[in-house]
Amino acid sequence: MTENYYVLLAGGVGAAKFIEGIARVIEPELLKIIINTGDDIELFGLNICPDLDIITYTLANLVDKEKGWGFVDETFNCLSILKKYYDIGWFNAGDKDLATHIYRTDLVKKGFSKTEITNMISQKLGVHSHLIPMSNESVQTFISTPSKIMHFEEYFIKYQCRPEVVNIEFKGLEKAKPAKSVLEFIEKAKKIIICPSNPIVSIGTIIQVEGIKQALSKVKERVFAISPIIQGATVKGPADIFMKCLGLEVSCLGVANFYSEFLGHFIIDIRDSEFKPKIEDLGIETYCFDTLMVNLKKKIDLAQFVLSL
Repeated sequence: MTENYYVLLAGGVGAAKFIEGIARVIEPELLKIIINTGDDIELFGLNICPDLDIITYTLANLVDKEKGWGFVDETFNCLSILKKYYDIGWFNAGDKDLATHIYRTDLVKKGFSKTEITNMISQKLGVHSHLIPMSNESVQTFISTPSKIMHFEEYFIKYQCRPEVVNIEFKGLEKAKPAKSVLEFIEKAKKIIICPSNPIVSIGTIIQVEGIKQALSKVKERVFAISPIIQGATVKGPADIFMKCLGLEVSCLGVANFYSEFLGHFIIDIRDSEFKPKIEDLGIETYCFDTLMVNLKKKIDLAQFVLSL
């Protein structure tokens, strides 16, 4: 028996674009958004959750839409002094953003779980959707390059995804349990939508949390995904680099193969329509649409299309 809510699996910027659209189409209260926390990092003694914050700020209508992360109209006074004290010149967090990290870290020290803290931040910022970290346990993504092993955020921000990737490791993932009610939400959702996020280090991290992939497989006929790859390239981020590292074809077909165990429906870009027959050979219903969300109308159009299927 399904209920009248939608579960979304989300990473950061790409997912936020789609979520901005779908929150304009249906009541935000009907969205239960399971968010990747594999990018989480501790810097300056603060607990930082990049993907959680991007989705939160987007739904609170506070995000800097030009960058896709952080607060709009941000200042960086605190960071300018922090960089005198710490040798972390590559990391950027504005004054308002740091306030979130300070609040989260204070609550962690007081014994609150990541799920509880996410709910509290959502309430304070006026977010009506139910945001859920994939797990309360700490998971951090590390990238091995020929010269060093580094946290994903350092690879992404400092090195701008330039070094060759030799290996990807999710530290702590083997001990991670799904946050409370996540498996039940998946089981009973009207529809599960996998946002156009990095399939390896965003969605791929979520589905490796104990029990989540199996839960999705049981309701495969209600699982929909939007391809983050268009014409053999990612719109933003290193999804193509990581897919190559794992030996996956960098295309919507490669994503479909990666998701095939639990995916019932796949929305690919109209520019990739030639892949439709091959994806359907995998037993996945496939639809073509303009998935490039260059403005709010495109975000809303895509959300309406996915909901109509």
